[in-house]
This record gives sequence, structure tokens and C-alpha cells, in this order.
Amino acid sequence: MTFKRASLLALAAATLCAGTASAQVKVGVTVSATGPAASLGIPEKNTISLLPKEIAGKKVEYIVLDDASDTTTAVKNTRKLISEDKVDVVIGSTVTPNSLAMVDVVAENETPMITLAASARIIEPMDAKRAWVFKTPQNDSHMATAIAEHMTNNNVKTVAFIGFADAYGDSWAQEFAKVAEMRKIKVVANERFARTDTSVTGQVLKMMGTNPDAVLIAGSGTPAALPAKALKERGWKGRIYQTHGVANADFLRVCGKDCEGTFLPAGPLLVAEQLPDNNPVKKPAMAYKTAYEKTFGGQVSTFGGHAWDAGLLLQRAIPEALKKGQPGTKEFRKGLRDAMEQTKELPISHGIMNMTPTDHLGLDQRARVMVQVVDGKWKLQAK
Repeated sequence: MTFKRASLLALAAATLCAGTASAQVKVGVTVSATGPAASLGIPEKNTISLLPKEIAGKKVEYIVLDDASDTTTAVKNTRKLISEDKVDVVIGSTVTPNSLAMVDVVAENETPMITLAASARIIEPMDAKRAWVFKTPQNDSHMATAIAEHMTNNNVKTVAFIGFADAYGDSWAQEFAKVAEMRKIKVVANERFARTDTSVTGQVLKMMGTNPDAVLIAGSGTPAALPAKALKERGWKGRIYQTHGVANADFLRVCGKDCEGTFLPAGPLLVAEQLPDNNPVKKPAMAYKTAYEKTFGGQVSTFGGHAWDAGLLLQRAIPEALKKGQPGTKEFRKGLRDAMEQTKELPISHGIMNMTPTDHLGLDQRARVMVQVVDGKWKLQAK
């Protein structure tokens, strides 16, 4: 081989390698901006538009798709974002079933994913597939513990449970059963309903027939208002607990007076202004609240906060990943994954994040508060 030919081949190889890299970071996003989970997905979609367009000297492009609260569409979107748009990382989806279905796709393509859904099952137990998946919302196990503690402190001995007939409801049933047993709280009923149901009368009558001290509704978004309304229509006077899946203004609007007095655990963002000044989460929570409400008006959503926190996580990780490779390459994607896994003491709108190889969430008790619906508003409760 002549020197000239060898030089030409080397140049061609270098050009080909350069073509696989990108001058900008591409972030793929799939959220449930329509369908039953729209009240969660819309503020997430809005929040993506607030994320920085440049990080560490690299332009950042956000490609946002709507999965319509549908699992099949979420998987289709993920494949498109990775194979056609060549994204470096995927943010989404909004709900647990969608996010669980996306895990195989991102793992197969070695592309990191930051889910905005709640279930711990998305990142636990850690294995080769979940090694590519990270999470910004609090685990349902965190929140189940907060509910059980509140119940114990208020002499609740028996609880009737009703949750979504999907992975979200199943995960909550399992997690709450664990902490309830530890605190000697008896679960006397376990009912399910679909996100699209229009009536839960049968389930509510069964629950009321057990005469529980309290009812726990494990749903998210506006569909979780349905059991609360049915309980009040049937004359229920006992305590009602919801999960952090309802912590937004749309839920309050739809549920109305039937939510008055309801207790739930939530991320501190929900009551950011009510947090004491020495709470380390207040500053980052108020920063997001101010930015969102200035742009979109209305009341900030905790679900939008999860998208904001995904952005904060990437702002910390991208500079480190650039030391391993350029956007558009396998080395950069692996660098992003490694950098996120090593996140330490990152203040976000929902807590302080400290990740490890076995914990791809990294939140502690600082990521939750108990609130009550009082006069149609969220009110921070004392522990």
C-alpha cells in the first residue's frame, strides 16, 4: 500500500468517526401530554422548554414527543428517538407502565433514561438493564412510609386500599402492605380500578363494608378523584389518604369539595413557600416555582418539577460525560450514565440527590412532606 493511499484511508476513517459525533447534545423526551395522565404530562412538557439550551459549551436540543398515556406509543417514541433522532439520553415517560416498557429499549441501545414516573420497580432491583435507568420522582416506598407514620400518629388501625389496576396500583399495594405490617396497621380491603373508569361504586361499597379507620387511594392525576367523590357521595366520614400522584392543581379542581381534609405525602416543591428558610430544598424548589409560574402562570406542579430535576441532573452530568466522548457517540452516552450514577449532594426541587451504583434515585427523607387539603389548598403538616 502506497503512502498516499494509506493517508487517504486514514483521512476517510477519521471523517467517518467524526460523522458519528454531534456538535450538540440531543435529549429525547416522551411524556403523556394527552390521555388520562395529561394533567401530569402537560406541566412536564412545559418544563422541558425551560431547560438550558447550552451546557458546558455544547448546544442542547430537546426533541419532545407525546405518548398519549399509552404504553405502546411510549415504546414507539423511544425507539424513534434513539434510532432516528440519535438522542444521547431519554427523559420520560410520565407514568409507571410506560416507563417500565421503555427499559428494555434503552438498555438494548445503551442509552441512559431518566424516568418521571414514581414506581421503585423502574429502577429496582438493580440489574444490567436498569443500570441505564435513572429516576427523579420519589419512590412509592418513600411515600408509603410517610403515610404509615402519619396513620400511626393519628391512631389509624385499619385501612381499605383502592388503587389503579396497573403497575402503579400494584406497586403501591405491595409497598404499603410492607410498612403497614411493620406498624401493625391492618389492610382490610384491596380494590382496583382503571384510569379510564367512570364509576367505582361497587369497590367503594365493599370498602365501606369493612368499616375501616381510613381509606388509601393509590392513583395519579385527575382519575384518582373518582374514588374520593364516590366515598363522599356514599356518606364516608373517615380519613382519606392519597398518594403523591395527585399533587397538582388539576386534581384539586376536579375533586373539589370532595377532597377537603385529604392527607397525602408530596415532594416539598408542592408547598415550597411554606417550608422553613433553613430547609435545604427551599431554594431550588423556589427557583423552579418562580421560573415556571413566570412563564406559564397558574400554580406550579410537582410533576413538572420532576422534569426540571432531570434537567438539573443532566447539567451536572454533561460536563463530566464530555471528558469521555462527544455527543452522538457510545462513549458519551456511557459517560452520561456513569456521571449520573456518581451524582452527590445535588440540590433539586424535590430534595437532595446522592446516587450510587445500586441507587439510581438517591433521595432521602428531605424529599417528602405531609400535606392536607384545607380550604381547597395544600397545607404543610407538622410531622
